[in-house]
Amino acid sequence: MQPVRLEIVKQLPGGARAGVLHTPHGDIQTPAFVPVATKADIKGIESAKFDWLGIQTYISNTYHLYLSGLDAVEKAGGLAKFMNWNGPTITDSGGFQVFSLGTGFGKKVSKFTSAEKNFPLQGDIPRPSAESFSPAFYDEELATSHGKLAIVDDEGVTFTSHLDGSLHRFTPERSVEIQHRLGADIFFAFDQCTAPTDSYEEQKEAMERTHAWAKRSLQAHRQNFEANKTQGIYGIGQGGQFDDLRKESARTIGEMGFDGFGLGGSFSRKYGGNSLQSALEMLKELPAGMPVHGLGVGEPEDILLGAAHGVDTFDCVTPTRNGRTGGLYTSEGKIQIPNAQYQYDYGPLDEGCACPVCKNHTRAYVHHLFRTHEMLGPILASMHNIFFLTNLCKQIREAILNDQFDQFKDGFLEKYRK
Repeated sequence: MQPVRLEIVKQLPGGARAGVLHTPHGDIQTPAFVPVATKADIKGIESAKFDWLGIQTYISNTYHLYLSGLDAVEKAGGLAKFMNWNGPTITDSGGFQVFSLGTGFGKKVSKFTSAEKNFPLQGDIPRPSAESFSPAFYDEELATSHGKLAIVDDEGVTFTSHLDGSLHRFTPERSVEIQHRLGADIFFAFDQCTAPTDSYEEQKEAMERTHAWAKRSLQAHRQNFEANKTQGIYGIGQGGQFDDLRKESARTIGEMGFDGFGLGGSFSRKYGGNSLQSALEMLKELPAGMPVHGLGVGEPEDILLGAAHGVDTFDCVTPTRNGRTGGLYTSEGKIQIPNAQYQYDYGPLDEGCACPVCKNHTRAYVHHLFRTHEMLGPILASMHNIFFLTNLCKQIREAILNDQFDQFKDGFLEKYRK
C-alpha cells in the first residue's frame, strides 16, 4: 500500500473536496493549512503548542537543514522526533533555493510579486492597498539568507552556502537522498522554480528541466525500498504564467506515478499577472483523486479559491512573517496591531476567535508588546495567525461536508473584505 494516500470523504460538483490524507505518522484532515518550519521550527512556537493551534503537519526546508542540521536530524530519528512531534511531517526539495539563488538572485524578485509595478491587472482584481501586509515584491530576509552564487545546469545546481561560503551541489538524486535522511512522511521532487517576470522561453526551459528532474527524483526514490514504505513523493508542476505550459506540466507530472502533486508556478491573486485562478486550471489535467498541495498559497482568499478547485493542503510563510511585524488576520480583514488605534482596545485580537491568544490577551496588551519591542508580541501574533488559517481550513472542511461551501465562502469573504 502507498505510504501516502488521499481518501476523499466528500467532493462537491464544483471540485471542492474534504478528505483524509493518510500518512505513516497519522492522518491529516483536509483541507489543511501547513505552517512553514524552515529550520525545524515554526518561528517562535514550540511543538508542544502545535495541537493547541490546530497544526496537523508542517513543512521544513531541505536547503537550510542540509547546511545546518542534517546529521543531527538524522541521528535523532528524523524530523518529527528531532522536533518532539508525533504527527506527520513534510519537506520541500530545495528547488525554491534554485529560484532564489539563481534566477531570482540580483533581480529582487520573489514568489510574491507586485501587480502595480510589474503586471497589468486581470479582470476585477483590485490593486493591493497600502495597508496590506502581504509579502512584498522583494524580501530582504530571503535575499540575505542564501549564498551569492548559484549556477543552474541540466544536471542540477551549484551554490555557495550563506553560512560560510563553501561550495555545494544539489542534483535531483542528492535532494532525494537528503530528504530520505530527514525522514518526512511527504517530500517533493527537485524542481526549478522561476521568476514571474521570466519570458515564455525561459519558463518553458525551466519546465522541461523540472520534468527531467522529476523523473530522476522519482527513480531515485523508487530505488530505495525502505524509503518507499515510509515516505511519499510529490511531483511539482511549473509553467509560470503561461496556461499552455502549466497544463502540459500537470499532464506530464500527473502521468509519472507520483504520490501527489505540488501546485507550483502560482502567485497570489492580489498581485495580478500570474493569477492563482488560472494556475488552478492545471488540476483538471491530473488523475482523479491525486492529492494536491498548494505551494506558497496562504492568503485566506487564496485558500478559499484553492479549496474550491480541490486543493487539499496549503503552505505559506505569511502567518509568522506577518506576525513578526504585527500584521494580524481577523474575520473582518487584516489589521496592524502596532497602530495607535489599538492602544486602549481591550477586546480580543479577533472577536469570536477561539485561539488561545484571543482567549487570554487583548489588542491593547499585544499592541503594548510591539510598541515596547518585547519578543512575546511577535510570538502571540504568529500563534493567532496560524490558528486563523488552520481554523479557516477546518471551517471549509465542515462546510463541504454539510453542502454549505459556497455559502460559507461568500459569507466569509463579504465580512473579510469590508
